[in-house]
Amino acid sequence: MKPVTPLKRKTLFWIIHVSGWLFYTVLAFIFGYRERLTDIPQLLYFTLPYAAGFLVCIPMRFVYKKIRIHERPLKYSITAALGTSFAGSNLWMGLLILISMILPMPSETPMPFIQIYMINVLSGGMLLLGWTFLYLGIKTGMEWKDQEERAKKANDLAQNAQLQMLRYQLNPHFLFNSMNSIRALIDEDDQKAREMITELSEFLRYSLDSKDYADIPLKNEIDAVKHYFAIQKKRYEDKLEVIYDIEPQAETYPVLSFLIHPLVENAVKYGMRTSSMPLSIHLKAKITDGSLWIEISNTGKWIEPEDRKDQPDDSTGTGVDNVRRRLENAFPGRHRFEVVEKEGKVHVQLEIKSKAEKNG
Repeated sequence: MKPVTPLKRKTLFWIIHVSGWLFYTVLAFIFGYRERLTDIPQLLYFTLPYAAGFLVCIPMRFVYKKIRIHERPLKYSITAALGTSFAGSNLWMGLLILISMILPMPSETPMPFIQIYMINVLSGGMLLLGWTFLYLGIKTGMEWKDQEERAKKANDLAQNAQLQMLRYQLNPHFLFNSMNSIRALIDEDDQKAREMITELSEFLRYSLDSKDYADIPLKNEIDAVKHYFAIQKKRYEDKLEVIYDIEPQAETYPVLSFLIHPLVENAVKYGMRTSSMPLSIHLKAKITDGSLWIEISNTGKWIEPEDRKDQPDDSTGTGVDNVRRRLENAFPGRHRFEVVEKEGKVHVQLEIKSKAEKNG
């Protein structure tokens, strides 16, 4: 639900204000005065006090517009409501006196002025106090909704900024390794180097086109990974073996852009150091009970992050940690990420649970 704009807020006030006073006037006519109002002058005298009450509420509204109930102590709001309603009832009585001076109204039961004044101020004050509670109740509800929407929007913007910042850390990391691969291949086979540049351009096209960072079909991610592996295959040739096991149903599942890339990059980089050749990388993805399950496994050993800093060709070191933080930002409370090493292989597993499963 979008926050109520000032124009809609103003329109809503006038609709409720006009219809409320008309309804109150009609009720008073039906239940109190219908038998006694027999001509136009009497009907005019009857409606003028209610028209005066209608007008009195307008300056009261400007007073209440300055009150933000959720930011003030309750006693402040109550005092302001009582004081404004009392002042409004006196203003209402003043308008009635002015009207009676211009258009003398017939009175069936003459009473002392002070008695008339007190009765009208008390009854008018109670009516205006009811109007006040209705106005402030609607106003408070709108303010809470607006505040909630602003907080949600601010949180979404902060989260998107965080996701974007983390994502941008990956591009230099990937380019660093890709350029090294192309440079190493230029002197060996310029045709393969050109093909690698083509694959790299396709990968970067995906990077530029994937603007919705948390709503990319997994198939797009897999295609980008295939471009990456095509680059590495041209460099390592028979030393690298890649197996894909992707369920068709999983291909449409929405994921973060560049979620898988740092994981397969780590599999290649550290697998080449610790695995017997050929390095075998197996990429799996499936849907289980509405949740997406992904595993990237490679032959070789797991190198702890603190040990990677000693490696001369290690670049930014943001890969796995980056994935962890992005998952925490995008899917709080409904994801799982772990690294398991067994039987000569490293298994990086991640699971993104559906919102329904989390809520259930």
